[in-house]
Amino acid sequence: MLRIVDTRTGHLVEIPSVRRHLLSICVHLPADDVGFVLGDLRALLVGDVLARTAELHGLQSRTFRTVPDLPPEQAEALDRALSALGVHPPHTVGVHHPNGTLCAAADVHVHACGTAAQEGVGGVLVDVGQVGPASPESGVPDRVHLLAPGFLDAVVPEGTDPLAVRMLMLGHAHRVPVTVTGTAFDEARRTLRDWRQLVADWAQEPSGPIPADVLRHAHAVLADDLGVPAVLDLLATVATRGDVPAGAKFETFAFLDRVLGLDLAREVGHQHRAAT
Repeated sequence: MLRIVDTRTGHLVEIPSVRRHLLSICVHLPADDVGFVLGDLRALLVGDVLARTAELHGLQSRTFRTVPDLPPEQAEALDRALSALGVHPPHTVGVHHPNGTLCAAADVHVHACGTAAQEGVGGVLVDVGQVGPASPESGVPDRVHLLAPGFLDAVVPEGTDPLAVRMLMLGHAHRVPVTVTGTAFDEARRTLRDWRQLVADWAQEPSGPIPADVLRHAHAVLADDLGVPAVLDLLATVATRGDVPAGAKFETFAFLDRVLGLDLAREVGHQHRAAT
């Protein structure tokens, strides 16, 4: 059973809302094109993680996206940025429409903080916590214009893997505000680098099954309001457990990366190529 908190009521709600095996998710971006705030990008990440989690729990999912009426070059810039952030393409992209027909029947509606929900639309409402820089002097913009060259470069600090931005966001419950700092980016980047190296090392050892207690805990926290931060904590613990063989650690990280989308196996095989 997959449950998430409905912002309207503050209660956990089972999704899909009826007994079927298809979860429909609509992510709503702002209706204008003056620029996207970081919270809008976070809403897209939350929609992506929800779809990944559903599939891990044996559900099929379809993701829809409502966007401003963008020129082709801006739409392409947004798609490139989201691809770099590991967000899977949606099933359908539609321009905002007053009657909301594209997403009217969705099971879950994901909104960035401050984005108005459409009246009379059913399903579960998920408001994603706002994202902002620690201060105007931090160098992290709070709003990014799609017409600007290097759209993704404006969001990601120089020399930072875009997936470190994803990791930073995933380290917080989706309803909790996130304050972006240079220190937070550095920590996310360092953890991502270290985990990829560990996964590459473990991949050289015989494979082993994921520990049953780890698998149960991961499924439980993900099913309970998308507990992704708890999954990151779980992986940090597994990495240091002496009772879990290297091959089992590899399988654990690879399996849960299906939800995290951090490309944790990126470095696998590099040592072998270097040796030859």
